Amino acid sequence: MHICKENAGKFFFSCENAIFFVPLHAKFVHIMKVLLINGSPRANGNTSIALAEVAKTLEAEGVEIITVHIGNQPVRGCVACGACHVKKGKCAFSDPLYDQLHAILSEGVDGMVVGSPVYYAGPNGSLCALLDRLFYSAGMLLSYKPAAAVAVCRRGGASACFDRLNKYFTINNMPVVSSQYWNSVHGWEKGEATQDAEGLQTMRTLGRNMAWMLRNLANEQRPESEKPKLRTNFIG
Repeated sequence: MHICKENAGKFFFSCENAIFFVPLHAKFVHIMKVLLINGSPRANGNTSIALAEVAKTLEAEGVEIITVHIGNQPVRGCVACGACHVKKGKCAFSDPLYDQLHAILSEGVDGMVVGSPVYYAGPNGSLCALLDRLFYSAGMLLSYKPAAAVAVCRRGGASACFDRLNKYFTINNMPVVSSQYWNSVHGWEKGEATQDAEGLQTMRTLGRNMAWMLRNLANEQRPESEKPKLRTNFIG
């Protein structure tokens, strides 16, 4: 795209041989983008149903959705090598899933929703392995961006899974978006989540609350952080 100079009270830009005239008083509106990470190995399971309800509501509020499904391939975890700090925010291990998410964050998103099935009262281990690397290496790309976790379970363990996922946000200066209930949906067999009327309503409320928070934080100045950032331990 090429931005050109003023012409009779308008400026114009050209893109792929087409010319568009825009009044000088017109305002360009930033389209909000939210990244949805489906942490289930099943592409179209109950976690997908829950996240789709959030996505549908956000889209109705004018928010663009980027959805990434982690799939069922092995995901390498963090080995605490510290190379990401030397490589300026990029994990030492390169794989398509991490690279895809890092590229999306580098381009810029305004919010994040992470969904996971519940395994032994916690999130999918592959999802945690991915988030460990992503947040440790590139957490600065998400600071002060609203975020929410979604847990999907058969019967129990959702609150513990929900709490575990929220830990990524609350250590990274990210406002946590709430709903009318804890963000959980119930379902065991494929498609059963569609029968959880309260759970799906909770997802829709979550979507509206996130859109509201995105709009209200859009022009707010971030708080200043104290420098240096202190890190202490309990030895000596």
